[in-house]
Amino acid sequence: MHPGSAASVAANAPLAVRMRPQSLDEVVGQDHLLGPGSPLRRLVEGAAPASVLLYGPPGTGKTTLATLVSQSIARRFVALSALTAGVKEVRAVIEEAKRRLTRSGESTVLFIDEVHRFSRTQQDALLGAVEDRIVLLVAATTENPFFSIVSPLLSRSLVLQLHPLTDEDVRVLIRRTVADPRGLDARLGLAEDAEDHLVRLAGGDARRALTALEAAADSAASTGLAEIDLATVEATVDKAAVRYDRQGDQHYDVTSAFIKSIRGSDVDAALHYLARMIEAGEDPRFIARRLVVHASEDIGMADPTALQIAVAAQQAVQCIGMPEGRLALAQATIHLATAPKSNAVIVAIDSALSDVRSGGAGTVPAHLRDGHYAGAARLGNAKGYRYPHNVPEGVLAQQYPPDKLVGRDYYEPTTRGAERALADRVPKLRKAIRGE
Repeated sequence: MHPGSAASVAANAPLAVRMRPQSLDEVVGQDHLLGPGSPLRRLVEGAAPASVLLYGPPGTGKTTLATLVSQSIARRFVALSALTAGVKEVRAVIEEAKRRLTRSGESTVLFIDEVHRFSRTQQDALLGAVEDRIVLLVAATTENPFFSIVSPLLSRSLVLQLHPLTDEDVRVLIRRTVADPRGLDARLGLAEDAEDHLVRLAGGDARRALTALEAAADSAASTGLAEIDLATVEATVDKAAVRYDRQGDQHYDVTSAFIKSIRGSDVDAALHYLARMIEAGEDPRFIARRLVVHASEDIGMADPTALQIAVAAQQAVQCIGMPEGRLALAQATIHLATAPKSNAVIVAIDSALSDVRSGGAGTVPAHLRDGHYAGAARLGNAKGYRYPHNVPEGVLAQQYPPDKLVGRDYYEPTTRGAERALADRVPKLRKAIRGE
């Protein structure tokens, strides 16, 4: 009997183990890897015997998929953890796999969890067995394999990236577990707000969701409750639910308070609202996007580095994810909240857009038009254009806007922060350009 099959799982096994899918049809999420004809589906179904590296965050199904691979065409399944196994254990598995393959033709699936923790020597010990298909290697890692796995092993394996489960994926799994005989078998109900909180707590991690559900179910049963409510979940997991609906008023209210606190230079309030969004499971990419917008809308040229900081935070969140991404978000929030403020950028572009939309575009002056294509000279394009670098000051009198917009000012610098220098410089530039 293969590990993970229904008959081999003890009744007192953790809920996450009891609910481990027994077939691909039960797998939640990872649709991008499990479509018809995909390498992983073919591997699980017993075709395409290729070794694979499963790369993704915890609780996304790496162990489950490895077990399903082992069950196809009755393969032998051996699991090792890179935390405890060494070269000796790896070689012992390979020798036993050779004997079984020679004697009975039985193939062996070797599952190695946390394979990125193997040293180069340990990884090298796998190469010959993988190359000769003595073992079918299914390795799992939470680290980018292109940085943590030796090149020869990478070249002999398919690298498949698993994504965090969506909230809807986690919700499907929780509801299935409440009803399934392997799970709670409908002995307890689950309140809607308690389910929402479990989804938020999961953060895309199926194991975390089921572990929290199991603890809450045990607590509810011990106190005679017929339903797992929000208070039980909060008390069990020692983490209070943040009243925050990503699709409702709280989403907009907290986001609005966050931005207005930054605009108002209250760094402490801004950090409070940031913490509420993080704790409630708000998409960190959404928070980062708001910071990028705010950097130009409310700070702009008063601190030109604000946009750089916000964009850097956005990229950091994208690269490293959560929870570490909270640090970049906090740093950007502190920088933006304490920066000098100016809305001159948004006022300028919106004013220019208003003129364009109301018909104030006008014709591009002839001397500014493109003169590089054949026939441009006959149209008078670029004729009379004066090159600013030809004068010592780098600025000269010349008409740039269309006729109807000559003298129209859009950008009005404030005297706050770094924009103070522009408040002095921009009027001088305008006088020089307009020949005043």
